[in-house]
Amino acid sequence: MSNFDIIVLGSGPGGYVAAIRASQLGFKTAIIEKESLGGVCLNWGCIPTKALLKSAQVFEYLLHAADYGLKAEGVDKDFNAVVKRSRNVAEGMSKGVQFLMKKNKIEVINGYGTLKPGKKVSVKSDDGKETEYSANNIIIATGARSRELPSLPQDGKKIIGYREAMSLDKQPKKMLVVGSGAIGIEFAYFYNAMGTEVTVVEFLPNVVPVEDEEVSKQLERSLKKTGIKIMTSSEVTKVDTSGPGVKATVKTSKGEEILEADIVLSAVGIKTNIENIGLENVGIATDRDKILVNDYYQTNIPGYFAIGDVTPGQALAHVASAEGILCVEKLADMHVEPLDYGNIPGCTYCSPEIASVGLTEKQAIEKGYEIKVGKFPFSASGKASASGNKDGFVKVIFDAKYGEWLGCHMIGAGVTDMIAEAVVARKLETTGHEILKAVHPHPTMSEAVMEAVAHAYGEVIHI
Repeated sequence: MSNFDIIVLGSGPGGYVAAIRASQLGFKTAIIEKESLGGVCLNWGCIPTKALLKSAQVFEYLLHAADYGLKAEGVDKDFNAVVKRSRNVAEGMSKGVQFLMKKNKIEVINGYGTLKPGKKVSVKSDDGKETEYSANNIIIATGARSRELPSLPQDGKKIIGYREAMSLDKQPKKMLVVGSGAIGIEFAYFYNAMGTEVTVVEFLPNVVPVEDEEVSKQLERSLKKTGIKIMTSSEVTKVDTSGPGVKATVKTSKGEEILEADIVLSAVGIKTNIENIGLENVGIATDRDKILVNDYYQTNIPGYFAIGDVTPGQALAHVASAEGILCVEKLADMHVEPLDYGNIPGCTYCSPEIASVGLTEKQAIEKGYEIKVGKFPFSASGKASASGNKDGFVKVIFDAKYGEWLGCHMIGAGVTDMIAEAVVARKLETTGHEILKAVHPHPTMSEAVMEAVAHAYGEVIHI
């Protein structure tokens, strides 16, 4: 039986990053993966969706070439070629992870891993052969999948999850998207830009419900402008797939409506992959679909750890990576601080993009803070005007008493690449005036952050 210092179960952005960091720190490391290196994020999620969204964005540019004084005639799209490009991007990235495994001398074990007591993992390969491996420490990083609602059972054909949405062989004419979190909104934007008629159904009163209310309202306006139909405070109660398409019964505040579509995309959140991996064999404690861990990702059973979507923190790729690194650094007896879950940025890559970190205005008020709020619209930004992307704004929230930067919320072109400024500043406990006095380059989208802070403190120049 092969013995390792660390075995990682699952090779998503939590698992493979943990394995690389473990190897860097001198641990003999193996990683077990049932499908493709890089997991959902790299093969079916974060990365290939960005490739699809880029195609949609370029297509929109071509359709609006006249706005930029250019002529583009006979503009059309090839849906299958767009999907193919996205798959090629995912493939390239997965090969990149394979290279990193080799480079860091990590043993990759292909097959389905099941935890056993005594710090062992049994791996079943595709041909049914079972092999047992042991380790001093085992890290569970099995991630999550698309959650199914009882009223919306996924058949992979007419009612699909994000995975099928990425690789449809034919573009649907009409699509119903249930759920308006990041996944639902990104696909709604993509398919609408490609020419599909899209309706989004959201149970809560606002789209992207975790975001600041003003951001949510701006996004709703922007999406409606592009022709997406939005139904908030609504739910799909049943679906009929017996005909050629899908008939969905939607309960709204005004009563019931029947919506017809070719395909329904269910984007109502995720379900953790914690069944059938042997948790009960070992006695690992779970609660509400999550594995319980301490600040350094240790489960209730010594030698077994868990990171990423299977644990209670935010289900995001960058969180899983940070947890994986922290977990193995603690194992190596390094001095590490627990992760600050209040300073995790979240991004949605539709058009306009959304990026945020920290408290929303509503949360800050509920927590009893006296606040200063600043807002700077991109309509007043020279760079946004020149680029033809004037939708959106940057909003900042400060504690009036001590000057702490409580939250930052952005919606607009390219804001997902701007949010890190707020994350770093909050990490360093920067005050508003320090941001004001840090000279931002002009003309850029990023100077809107400085302008919004100036607005919060009554010093704004350009509005």
